[in-house]
Amino acid sequence: MSAYLLTVILLGCVMFGGCTTSSSRPLFLEWVHRIPYHTVTVNQHSIVYSDVGSGPPVIFIHGFGGTMWNWEYQHGAFTQNHRVIIPDLLGSGLSDKPQGAYSPSDLVHFFHAFMDALHIPKAVLIGNSMGAGLAMAMAMDYPERVESLVLISGLPPNLKESVASQKYQQFLHHRPPLWLAKMGNWFAGRSATEALLQEIIFRQELITPLVIERSFQNRQRGNLLAPLYALLDNIDKWESQYGARISQIRHPTLILWGEHDQVFPIPVGERLYNQLPHAMWNVIPNAGHLPQWEQPEVVNQAIRRFLNESPISASPSP
Repeated sequence: MSAYLLTVILLGCVMFGGCTTSSSRPLFLEWVHRIPYHTVTVNQHSIVYSDVGSGPPVIFIHGFGGTMWNWEYQHGAFTQNHRVIIPDLLGSGLSDKPQGAYSPSDLVHFFHAFMDALHIPKAVLIGNSMGAGLAMAMAMDYPERVESLVLISGLPPNLKESVASQKYQQFLHHRPPLWLAKMGNWFAGRSATEALLQEIIFRQELITPLVIERSFQNRQRGNLLAPLYALLDNIDKWESQYGARISQIRHPTLILWGEHDQVFPIPVGERLYNQLPHAMWNVIPNAGHLPQWEQPEVVNQAIRRFLNESPISASPSP
């Protein structure tokens, strides 16, 4: 088997949950077991979410293949003054994973219904990677439901062309069939998980055996593959449905970008910034594609300052 093919197989495996049999036991990282999480039915589907604190609502939105744990260091950081909601999106984590189109517009309408189910008329939306794309799409389709935006490392226009990582490029253009992804897990599930973490996380010392194990276990969920494959099948629609409309967003926006993001490097973030008329720009040092996890104190301080500033003025161009 060629090294190239093995790379594609392993990336497919780790991106899509390891492909092993499912378990009814919540395979989740330890902090979830120490806090209450809730379930709400949205359009006949079960969505699991954390809901803590009181005050103006802030919703944290994970990215492609992510879960609530991506925000573990934000979970308790804003509860003194805000209601903090962190969902597992439809098709991810502990939430339902139905078959469906999973187009950008599908995701936006479902998220709108999620806000309705939680009786949230308006919220600050904070998204990472594809979660940032969902936040921007909400601001375009339902501007009255969005107070402001925090966009962390994504989602840029011209998505496929913006991805710098060769591994991700290979996966976008040469996605393996499901049976091949399963075979990849049989060969090297945990090592593939570690390889992915090394690609998206700059601070390699943070990739401990516990982090590798919990990331691997979080991906051991039945029915995870089909929704994620559907998301990839619809990637081009992010551009066709929303890319050309980004400059129409008038909400105050904070853009945070990892200094060493290998998925979407700094110039990609700068292009996004230049399309948003009311945005501020902030590079997070010593961080990759998950700066909220690698540098939580820096990111939380920037978010807190943004939430407290009113009115919010745009910063100079980077």
